Amino acid sequence: MKLLKRCLLAAAVALVAAGPALAQSYPNRPIRLVVPYPPGQGTDVLARALAERASAGLGQQIVVDNRPGAGANIGSDLVAKSAPDGYTLLMGTNATHAMNAAMYSNLTFDPVKDFSPIMLVGILPMVLTANNSFPASNLKDVAAMARAKPDTLNVALPSTTARVLLEMLKSSDGAPLFGVAYKGSGNALTDLVGGQVQLMIDTVPAVIPQIAAGKIKAIAISTGQRSELAPNIPTLAESGMPGFELVAWNAMFAPARTPPEIVKRLHEEVAKALADPELKARLLKLGFEPGKGTPESLAAFVQSESARWGGSIRKAGIKAD
Repeated sequence: MKLLKRCLLAAAVALVAAGPALAQSYPNRPIRLVVPYPPGQGTDVLARALAERASAGLGQQIVVDNRPGAGANIGSDLVAKSAPDGYTLLMGTNATHAMNAAMYSNLTFDPVKDFSPIMLVGILPMVLTANNSFPASNLKDVAAMARAKPDTLNVALPSTTARVLLEMLKSSDGAPLFGVAYKGSGNALTDLVGGQVQLMIDTVPAVIPQIAAGKIKAIAISTGQRSELAPNIPTLAESGMPGFELVAWNAMFAPARTPPEIVKRLHEEVAKALADPELKARLLKLGFEPGKGTPESLAAFVQSESARWGGSIRKAGIKAD
Protein backbone atom coordinates (compact mmCIF):
# COMPACT_ATOMS: atom_id res chain seq x y z
CA MET A 1 0.00 0.00 0.00
CA LYS A 2 2.82 2.38 0.90
CA LEU A 3 4.50 1.61 -2.39
CA LEU A 4 1.27 2.41 -4.26
CA LYS A 5 0.93 5.74 -2.45
CA ARG A 6 4.53 6.63 -3.29
CA CYS A 7 3.92 5.80 -6.94
CA LEU A 8 0.75 7.91 -7.07
CA LEU A 9 2.55 10.82 -5.40
CA ALA A 10 5.42 10.56 -7.84
CA ALA A 11 3.00 10.54 -10.77
CA ALA A 12 1.23 13.64 -9.45
CA VAL A 13 4.52 15.48 -9.01
CA ALA A 14 5.53 14.50 -12.53
CA LEU A 15 2.28 15.89 -13.97
CA VAL A 16 2.73 19.20 -12.17
CA ALA A 17 6.33 19.44 -13.33
CA ALA A 18 5.35 18.60 -16.90
CA GLY A 19 3.28 21.80 -17.25
CA PRO A 20 6.17 24.30 -17.41
CA ALA A 21 8.24 21.90 -19.53
CA LEU A 22 5.34 21.54 -21.98
CA ALA A 23 4.97 25.31 -22.25
CA GLN A 24 8.71 25.76 -22.82
CA SER A 25 8.87 23.16 -25.58
CA TYR A 26 5.71 24.37 -27.34
CA PRO A 27 5.59 24.94 -30.24
CA ASN A 28 8.23 22.81 -31.96
CA ARG A 29 6.50 22.58 -35.35
CA PRO A 30 4.16 24.75 -37.48
CA ILE A 31 0.66 25.48 -36.17
CA ARG A 32 -2.43 25.13 -38.34
CA LEU A 33 -5.05 27.87 -38.02
CA VAL A 34 -8.30 26.68 -39.58
CA VAL A 35 -10.47 29.37 -41.14
CA PRO A 36 -13.96 27.96 -41.84
CA TYR A 37 -14.51 30.42 -44.71
CA PRO A 38 -13.12 30.87 -48.24
CA PRO A 39 -9.87 32.77 -48.95
CA GLY A 40 -10.38 36.53 -49.17
CA GLN A 41 -13.40 36.64 -46.86
CA GLY A 42 -13.10 38.99 -43.87
CA THR A 43 -12.27 36.28 -41.33
CA ASP A 44 -9.58 34.91 -43.67
CA VAL A 45 -7.97 38.33 -44.13
CA LEU A 46 -7.95 38.90 -40.36
CA ALA A 47 -6.52 35.44 -39.66
CA ARG A 48 -3.66 35.90 -42.11
CA ALA A 49 -2.74 39.31 -40.73
CA LEU A 50 -2.70 37.96 -37.17
CA ALA A 51 -0.89 34.73 -38.11
CA GLU A 52 1.91 36.66 -39.76
CA ARG A 53 2.54 38.73 -36.62
CA ALA A 54 2.04 36.00 -34.00
CA SER A 55 4.30 33.52 -35.84
CA ALA A 56 7.33 35.63 -34.98
CA GLY A 57 6.59 35.53 -31.26
CA LEU A 58 5.93 31.80 -31.24
CA GLY A 59 9.01 30.96 -33.26
CA GLN A 60 6.96 28.75 -35.56
CA GLN A 61 4.86 29.53 -38.60
CA ILE A 62 1.09 29.69 -38.22
CA VAL A 63 -0.33 28.27 -41.44
CA VAL A 64 -3.85 29.33 -42.41
CA ASP A 65 -5.95 26.41 -43.65
CA ASN A 66 -9.26 27.38 -45.31
CA ARG A 67 -12.00 24.80 -44.71
CA PRO A 68 -15.25 26.48 -45.82
CA GLY A 69 -18.69 24.93 -46.09
CA ALA A 70 -21.97 24.32 -44.28
CA GLY A 71 -22.10 27.79 -42.77
CA ALA A 72 -18.58 27.42 -41.29
CA ASN A 73 -19.50 24.14 -39.59
CA ILE A 74 -17.07 21.95 -41.57
CA GLY A 75 -13.94 23.74 -40.41
CA SER A 76 -15.26 24.15 -36.88
CA ASP A 77 -16.03 20.44 -36.59
CA LEU A 78 -12.55 19.57 -37.85
CA VAL A 79 -10.92 21.57 -35.05
CA ALA A 80 -13.36 20.32 -32.41
CA LYS A 81 -12.29 16.75 -33.22
CA SER A 82 -8.54 17.49 -33.52
CA ALA A 83 -5.89 16.50 -30.99
CA PRO A 84 -5.79 19.01 -28.09
CA ASP A 85 -2.08 19.68 -28.49
CA GLY A 86 -2.08 23.32 -29.64
CA TYR A 87 -1.18 22.54 -33.23
CA THR A 88 -4.69 22.89 -34.71
CA LEU A 89 -6.59 26.08 -33.91
CA LEU A 90 -9.79 27.73 -35.12
CA MET A 91 -10.54 31.30 -36.09
CA GLY A 92 -14.13 31.25 -34.89
CA THR A 93 -16.87 33.82 -35.30
CA ASN A 94 -20.22 34.82 -33.87
CA ALA A 95 -21.66 32.39 -36.44
CA THR A 96 -19.63 29.35 -35.36
CA HIS A 97 -19.95 30.00 -31.62
CA ALA A 98 -23.19 31.93 -31.09
CA MET A 99 -25.54 31.50 -34.05
CA ASN A 100 -25.18 28.09 -35.66
CA ALA A 101 -26.30 26.09 -32.64
CA ALA A 102 -29.70 27.78 -32.99
CA MET A 103 -29.82 27.64 -36.80
CA TYR A 104 -28.73 24.05 -37.47
CA SER A 105 -30.63 21.10 -36.02
CA ASN A 106 -27.82 18.61 -36.63
CA LEU A 107 -24.72 20.48 -35.45
CA THR A 108 -21.89 17.95 -35.01
CA PHE A 109 -19.97 19.90 -32.38
CA ASP A 110 -20.74 21.82 -29.21
CA PRO A 111 -19.49 25.42 -29.51
CA VAL A 112 -18.95 25.64 -25.74
CA LYS A 113 -17.90 22.15 -24.59
CA ASP A 114 -15.70 21.24 -27.57
CA PHE A 115 -13.35 24.25 -27.51
CA SER A 116 -10.80 25.95 -25.28
CA PRO A 117 -11.11 29.74 -25.66
CA ILE A 118 -7.88 31.62 -26.34
CA MET A 119 -8.74 35.26 -27.10
CA LEU A 120 -11.27 37.60 -28.68
CA VAL A 121 -9.40 38.77 -31.78
CA GLY A 122 -11.57 41.33 -33.54
CA ILE A 123 -14.93 43.06 -33.48
CA LEU A 124 -16.79 43.90 -36.68
CA PRO A 125 -19.53 46.49 -36.11
CA MET A 126 -22.69 46.61 -38.18
CA VAL A 127 -24.13 49.85 -39.56
CA LEU A 128 -27.69 50.83 -40.42
CA THR A 129 -27.46 52.97 -43.57
CA ALA A 130 -29.93 54.69 -45.88
CA ASN A 131 -30.31 55.90 -49.44
CA ASN A 132 -29.34 59.58 -49.69
CA SER A 133 -32.85 60.58 -50.74
CA PHE A 134 -34.42 58.84 -47.74
CA PRO A 135 -35.98 61.59 -45.57
CA ALA A 136 -34.90 60.21 -42.18
CA SER A 137 -31.35 60.71 -40.91
CA ASN A 138 -31.67 59.21 -37.44
CA LEU A 139 -33.18 56.12 -35.84
CA LYS A 140 -36.06 57.99 -34.22
CA ASP A 141 -37.28 59.32 -37.57
CA VAL A 142 -36.81 55.91 -39.23
CA ALA A 143 -39.02 54.32 -36.57
CA ALA A 144 -41.63 57.06 -36.92
CA MET A 145 -41.79 56.58 -40.70
CA ALA A 146 -42.08 52.80 -40.30
CA ARG A 147 -44.98 53.15 -37.89
CA ALA A 148 -46.72 55.70 -40.11
CA LYS A 149 -46.55 53.32 -43.09
CA PRO A 150 -46.14 49.76 -41.75
CA ASP A 151 -44.05 47.33 -43.78
CA THR A 152 -43.25 49.84 -46.52
CA LEU A 153 -39.63 50.44 -45.47
CA ASN A 154 -37.35 47.80 -46.97
CA VAL A 155 -34.03 46.89 -45.33
CA ALA A 156 -31.39 45.11 -47.44
CA LEU A 157 -29.84 42.19 -45.52
CA PRO A 158 -26.70 40.72 -47.15
CA SER A 159 -25.99 38.27 -44.31
CA THR A 160 -27.64 36.24 -41.56
CA THR A 161 -25.91 38.50 -39.03
CA ALA A 162 -27.70 41.48 -40.60
CA ARG A 163 -31.00 39.61 -40.46
CA VAL A 164 -30.60 38.85 -36.75
CA LEU A 165 -29.71 42.47 -36.05
CA LEU A 166 -32.87 43.62 -37.85
CA GLU A 167 -34.99 41.21 -35.80
CA MET A 168 -33.45 42.56 -32.61
CA LEU A 169 -34.10 46.13 -33.76
CA LYS A 170 -37.73 45.32 -34.49
CA SER A 171 -38.10 43.55 -31.16
CA SER A 172 -36.51 46.38 -29.18
CA ASP A 173 -38.08 49.30 -30.99
CA GLY A 174 -41.29 47.84 -32.37
CA ALA A 175 -40.79 49.49 -35.75
CA PRO A 176 -42.38 47.41 -38.58
CA LEU A 177 -39.40 47.21 -40.95
CA PHE A 178 -39.37 44.69 -43.83
CA GLY A 179 -36.16 42.72 -44.44
CA VAL A 180 -35.03 41.83 -47.97
CA ALA A 181 -32.42 39.06 -48.20
CA TYR A 182 -29.39 39.43 -50.51
CA LYS A 183 -26.59 36.96 -51.27
CA GLY A 184 -23.88 39.56 -50.75
CA SER A 185 -22.99 43.19 -50.11
CA GLY A 186 -22.44 44.16 -53.75
CA ASN A 187 -26.01 43.71 -54.99
CA ALA A 188 -27.44 45.10 -51.77
CA LEU A 189 -25.37 48.27 -52.07
CA THR A 190 -26.34 48.66 -55.72
CA ASP A 191 -30.03 48.52 -54.85
CA LEU A 192 -29.57 50.86 -51.87
CA VAL A 193 -27.78 53.49 -53.96
CA GLY A 194 -30.37 53.06 -56.74
CA GLY A 195 -33.30 53.46 -54.36
CA GLN A 196 -34.76 49.96 -54.82
CA VAL A 197 -34.48 49.62 -51.02
CA GLN A 198 -34.42 52.49 -48.55
CA LEU A 199 -32.21 51.00 -45.84
CA MET A 200 -29.45 48.43 -45.39
CA ILE A 201 -27.59 46.72 -42.54
CA ASP A 202 -24.02 45.65 -43.27
CA THR A 203 -20.50 45.63 -41.83
CA VAL A 204 -18.27 48.66 -41.47
CA PRO A 205 -15.83 47.59 -44.24
CA ALA A 206 -18.70 47.21 -46.70
CA VAL A 207 -20.37 50.57 -46.09
CA ILE A 208 -17.74 53.07 -44.91
CA PRO A 209 -16.23 53.61 -48.40
CA GLN A 210 -19.72 54.27 -49.77
CA ILE A 211 -20.50 56.67 -46.92
CA ALA A 212 -17.18 58.48 -47.40
CA ALA A 213 -17.89 58.81 -51.13
CA GLY A 214 -21.28 60.36 -50.37
CA LYS A 215 -23.24 57.57 -52.07
CA ILE A 216 -25.21 56.55 -48.95
CA LYS A 217 -25.67 57.91 -45.44
CA ALA A 218 -25.20 56.36 -42.02
CA ILE A 219 -28.03 56.14 -39.49
CA ALA A 220 -26.44 54.29 -36.54
CA ILE A 221 -23.75 51.76 -35.61
CA SER A 222 -24.29 48.64 -33.52
CA THR A 223 -21.42 49.00 -31.02
CA GLY A 224 -22.14 49.87 -27.39
CA GLN A 225 -19.91 52.95 -27.64
CA ARG A 226 -18.81 54.96 -30.65
CA SER A 227 -16.35 53.00 -32.74
CA GLU A 228 -12.79 53.98 -33.61
CA LEU A 229 -13.65 52.88 -37.10
CA ALA A 230 -16.41 55.45 -37.54
CA PRO A 231 -16.44 57.90 -34.61
CA ASN A 232 -18.93 60.24 -36.27
CA ILE A 233 -21.67 57.63 -36.53
CA PRO A 234 -23.97 57.57 -33.46
CA THR A 235 -24.64 54.24 -31.77
CA LEU A 236 -28.04 52.59 -31.68
CA ALA A 237 -27.79 52.89 -27.89
CA GLU A 238 -27.53 56.67 -27.99
CA SER A 239 -30.13 56.88 -30.77
CA GLY A 240 -33.01 55.77 -28.60
CA MET A 241 -32.19 52.14 -27.74
CA PRO A 242 -30.31 52.33 -24.39
CA GLY A 243 -27.99 49.41 -23.74
CA PHE A 244 -28.29 47.98 -27.24
CA GLU A 245 -25.15 46.34 -28.62
CA LEU A 246 -24.69 43.59 -31.18
CA VAL A 247 -21.54 43.09 -33.25
CA ALA A 248 -20.00 40.44 -35.43
CA TRP A 249 -16.74 39.11 -34.00
CA ASN A 250 -13.79 36.78 -34.43
CA ALA A 251 -12.03 34.79 -31.74
CA MET A 252 -9.34 32.11 -31.59
CA PHE A 253 -10.09 28.70 -30.12
CA ALA A 254 -8.25 25.42 -29.53
CA PRO A 255 -9.84 22.01 -29.10
CA ALA A 256 -11.24 21.28 -25.65
CA ARG A 257 -8.77 19.83 -23.11
CA THR A 258 -5.81 21.68 -24.63
CA PRO A 259 -3.30 22.02 -21.76
CA PRO A 260 -3.69 25.34 -19.87
CA GLU A 261 0.02 26.09 -20.36
CA ILE A 262 -0.39 25.98 -24.13
CA VAL A 263 -3.56 28.10 -24.03
CA LYS A 264 -1.68 30.62 -21.89
CA ARG A 265 1.25 30.75 -24.31
CA LEU A 266 -1.04 31.21 -27.30
CA HIS A 267 -3.01 33.92 -25.52
CA GLU A 268 0.15 35.82 -24.62
CA GLU A 269 1.44 35.82 -28.18
CA VAL A 270 -1.92 36.73 -29.73
CA ALA A 271 -2.31 39.58 -27.22
CA LYS A 272 1.20 40.86 -28.06
CA ALA A 273 0.42 40.73 -31.76
CA LEU A 274 -2.86 42.64 -31.35
CA ALA A 275 -1.09 45.29 -29.25
CA ASP A 276 1.43 45.93 -32.01
CA PRO A 277 0.73 49.44 -33.42
CA GLU A 278 1.37 48.36 -37.01
CA LEU A 279 -1.02 45.40 -36.84
CA LYS A 280 -3.62 47.43 -34.97
CA ALA A 281 -3.55 50.11 -37.69
CA ARG A 282 -3.81 47.41 -40.34
CA LEU A 283 -6.85 45.81 -38.67
CA LEU A 284 -8.59 49.16 -38.26
CA LYS A 285 -8.02 49.82 -41.95
CA LEU A 286 -9.60 46.44 -42.71
CA GLY A 287 -12.63 47.39 -40.60
CA PHE A 288 -11.88 45.39 -37.44
CA GLU A 289 -11.59 46.75 -33.93
CA PRO A 290 -8.76 44.71 -32.35
CA GLY A 291 -10.02 42.43 -29.59
CA LYS A 292 -8.81 42.09 -26.01
CA GLY A 293 -9.39 40.09 -22.84
CA THR A 294 -8.46 36.72 -21.39
CA PRO A 295 -9.45 33.13 -22.19
CA GLU A 296 -11.83 33.33 -19.23
CA SER A 297 -13.49 36.51 -20.46
CA LEU A 298 -13.88 34.97 -23.93
CA ALA A 299 -15.56 31.92 -22.39
CA ALA A 300 -18.06 34.16 -20.59
CA PHE A 301 -18.53 36.23 -23.75
CA VAL A 302 -19.37 33.13 -25.82
CA GLN A 303 -21.94 32.07 -23.24
CA SER A 304 -23.67 35.46 -23.25
CA GLU A 305 -23.48 35.83 -27.03
CA SER A 306 -24.94 32.35 -27.52
CA ALA A 307 -27.92 33.31 -25.40
CA ARG A 308 -28.37 36.65 -27.15
CA TRP A 309 -27.96 35.51 -30.75
CA GLY A 310 -29.68 32.16 -30.16
CA GLY A 311 -32.70 33.76 -28.51
CA SER A 312 -33.19 36.19 -31.39
CA ILE A 313 -32.73 33.47 -34.02
CA ARG A 314 -35.26 31.14 -32.40
CA LYS A 315 -37.75 33.96 -31.89
CA ALA A 316 -37.49 34.94 -35.57
CA GLY A 317 -37.65 31.31 -36.71
CA ILE A 318 -34.42 31.56 -38.72
CA LYS A 319 -33.23 28.15 -39.91
CA ALA A 320 -30.32 27.14 -42.12
CA ASP A 321 -31.36 23.52 -42.73
